[in-house]
Amino acid sequence: MNRDEAWQLLNEFTKNESLLKHGLAVEAAMAHYARHFGEDEELWRVVGLIHDFDYERWPDPADHSQRGAEILRERGVDETIVGAVLSHAEWNRQEYPLDSPLRKALSAVDELCGFITACALVRPGRLEGLAPKSVRKKMKTPAFAAAVSRDDIAQGAELLGIELNDHIAHVVEAMQSASEPLGLAPEPGQ
Repeated sequence: MNRDEAWQLLNEFTKNESLLKHGLAVEAAMAHYARHFGEDEELWRVVGLIHDFDYERWPDPADHSQRGAEILRERGVDETIVGAVLSHAEWNRQEYPLDSPLRKALSAVDELCGFITACALVRPGRLEGLAPKSVRKKMKTPAFAAAVSRDDIAQGAELLGIELNDHIAHVVEAMQSASEPLGLAPEPGQ
């Protein structure tokens, strides 16, 4: 599966604009980390883009990622991609552990991309100038983006062997490279 095929798949199953943007954010972060770790950028982009492609139709834990894996396998998608998609859901980790750089990176960026998006949306400059310190401060406010697991964000940095502030900075930088399609470019006049 290449990036164009992944984008088509995501759009086939996902109509919610926020979920499409989340796929783009995770794709940007995965591409950034693929370059950082000297990995296959196209592969990592594809995994980031489609990791939640089935979520809109099957959001329940018993179905999410399992139904997607069935579809991917039916379409002949490489098992590396299928396994990575399955590994991002904690309920699949017995069979699909976080045992490769690809799987670790996906787990590390998924929740953080959502949290950074929430942080950016309450700032006039959006992603521009968003510092790790500001993100960490928002992490201490339980009511802010309450559905995002702070533990998952911290564990993600540990998985990658990167200090949390540096991990946040990497993901902000990655998302800045896609700020227009993410709707996170600075407001006019900022």
